[in-house]
Amino acid sequence: GKLFRWPDLQHPAELKPLCECQSFGVADGPTVCCNPYHFSRLCGPESPPPPYSRLSPNDEQKPLDLSDSTLSYTETEATNSPNVTPGDFSDASTSPDAVKRSHWCNVAYWEHRTRVGRLYTVYEQSVSIFYDLPQGNGFCLGQLNLDNRSETVRRTRSKIGYGILLSKEPDGVWAYNRSEHPIFVNSPTLDIPNCRTLIVRKVMPGYSIKVFDYEKSCLLQHTAELDYADGPYDPNSVRISFAKGWGPCYSRQFITSCPCWLEILLSNSR
Repeated sequence: GKLFRWPDLQHPAELKPLCECQSFGVADGPTVCCNPYHFSRLCGPESPPPPYSRLSPNDEQKPLDLSDSTLSYTETEATNSPNVTPGDFSDASTSPDAVKRSHWCNVAYWEHRTRVGRLYTVYEQSVSIFYDLPQGNGFCLGQLNLDNRSETVRRTRSKIGYGILLSKEPDGVWAYNRSEHPIFVNSPTLDIPNCRTLIVRKVMPGYSIKVFDYEKSCLLQHTAELDYADGPYDPNSVRISFAKGWGPCYSRQFITSCPCWLEILLSNSR
């Protein structure tokens, strides 16, 4: 990892294996994966969050070739939706057994205060959320249409790129930043208990962060006194903004001021 990706890497403890690697979760296996791209760096604690900094002007995405794409957004969503009419699609994930599986989260995509598209229901242990179809298989944000998008939204959408990998793991929910720009994260388990100050974590490209901690969530005592000006408080939700931060340390005070963001609505059951 130090040779091929991160020259400043100091210790293996700074790395986290990605869930999509075949050796993930296999203890004392006959082989050990040493592919540096099957790992991410761990996002360490920051207090206070770093001030917002302007992104590099060299952030233009290369034109994407859709000629090899065989799965549209509608088809991709349908294969993950519980409301599928048998026979509509040939994908095996629409079989009765797959439809009966319980989901662990729903993902909503927002542009400022407007939700774009339908809720995306996640059944698999991990899901890629990305901009265009050649960049993954999962929730494709580039296929969501909306009339009269602002220029700010258009610029931010162009920075989503490979987006994030969201995974449900034994200790919680993890987000891996696969894009070339930072993402910004907030969740109840990232906030400091009994503190009214919102904590927004900046996650650089190539880094992972545990966006939701199951054990910590069970220990937290959510009271009716919690009051957030940007909307209702949900103890089982995670908010992720692409490229733009929000909160006390940023120019945008509320996530509804961010051009492109996700709301991860976690199921009550683990």
